[in-house]
Amino acid sequence: MRKILILLGLICCSLIRAQDTSKDSTQTRWNMFTYDVTNMFKGVGHSYARPLHWQGKQWAQFGVVVSGTSLVYLSDDNTSKFIRNNREGVPRFIRDYGELYGSPENNYIATAGVYFTGLITKNEKLRRTGILLISSATSAGLLQQVLKSVVGRARPLANLGKDTFDPFNSSRNFHSFPSGHALLAFTNAYAIAKQFKSPWVKAGIYTLGAIPGVSRVWDGQHWLSDMVFAFAISTATVESIDRYLDKKYDEKYNNHQKLVSWNLNFGPGQMGVTINF
Repeated sequence: MRKILILLGLICCSLIRAQDTSKDSTQTRWNMFTYDVTNMFKGVGHSYARPLHWQGKQWAQFGVVVSGTSLVYLSDDNTSKFIRNNREGVPRFIRDYGELYGSPENNYIATAGVYFTGLITKNEKLRRTGILLISSATSAGLLQQVLKSVVGRARPLANLGKDTFDPFNSSRNFHSFPSGHALLAFTNAYAIAKQFKSPWVKAGIYTLGAIPGVSRVWDGQHWLSDMVFAFAISTATVESIDRYLDKKYDEKYNNHQKLVSWNLNFGPGQMGVTINF
């Protein structure tokens, strides 16, 4: 029942935002479907090709992400211990939600539900949302699977420390970096939040999308840096595919320029990353 409520919530969230843009179309649903599927695959390809076109600003942003992740990595042992020690103080339903929402099978059930609702109602904005969700999850998901194998980082539960790496080890105990649950959940949250203008609504959606990543740190499945880097992949992937879809669909999100900036903040006894949107 809880799973059904979460999926319905995601669909209804998109439906509410799409009501104002629903319009009749002379296209058949089959034509829409074939056009959309083509754009899903091309969107994935576009996201992988973008680094080939990066210039100074994009490389600088990538450097910020790598630097920020590295700084978090340095304190992974302490942060992991602290978060895991406070696990029992977190309500059970929040931990269950984190595990449920970040799993691949539930992710694709939810995103497919959004897309097919848009297809049935011939709502372009809802279709576009579904395409963005599915293609972003596919692109980011495949990338994280490759990185998990290539990096071969040991999970906290393996009790081998944050500095243990064994590339191409088939054991799941060495598939820590980056966090798949964090990546899929935050990809969905970031894509859905694009439909809203209010920074408070966006922040709320981002928070819900971040819980699965944090829950994996609670459970000792991932280090904090695994989660941070997953969030960065999610943001970059959604931004890239969203720009591609702008060329393919009339419906745009909020009709404003898509800009995301990352800044590292330092101060006495504190360190953080700020995302401006």
